[in-house]
Amino acid sequence: MNAESDEHRGAATDGADGSGKGLGSRAPHFVKRSRPLHLSWQVGVFVVGLAVVIAGIIMLPLPGPGWLVIFGGMAIWATEFVWAQLVLRWTKRKVTEAAQRALDPKVRRRNITLTVIGLVIVAALVGIYVAKYGFEMPWKIGK
Repeated sequence: MNAESDEHRGAATDGADGSGKGLGSRAPHFVKRSRPLHLSWQVGVFVVGLAVVIAGIIMLPLPGPGWLVIFGGMAIWATEFVWAQLVLRWTKRKVTEAAQRALDPKVRRRNITLTVIGLVIVAALVGIYVAKYGFEMPWKIGK
């Protein structure tokens, strides 16, 4: 190998965010040495990640941490596939940006104001219900 190809390979493995974490397979070295074994490894990682992502999708309408499980499946895929690593980096960047925006004093004041308005509306609706029906449960009204 020449210095140019070593340099190119180093650039491809350095993280785009300067973290030094490379893109690509994180399979053990003995797995990467054998093409059939590495392909089998990738298929296994894909199937396990797919099962976790599908479980997360099923949990979205049901009780359970659906989004957390979906991102867990993406993290499994990211151990082998560059596209999943890039998706996770993009997601992490967007979540960090949203967290920074949420800490902005103007945004916090707006969120607090909207929460207070929502609570006042709920309290008013509960007050109207209690004034009309008393402390009766809704399923016992009209019996």
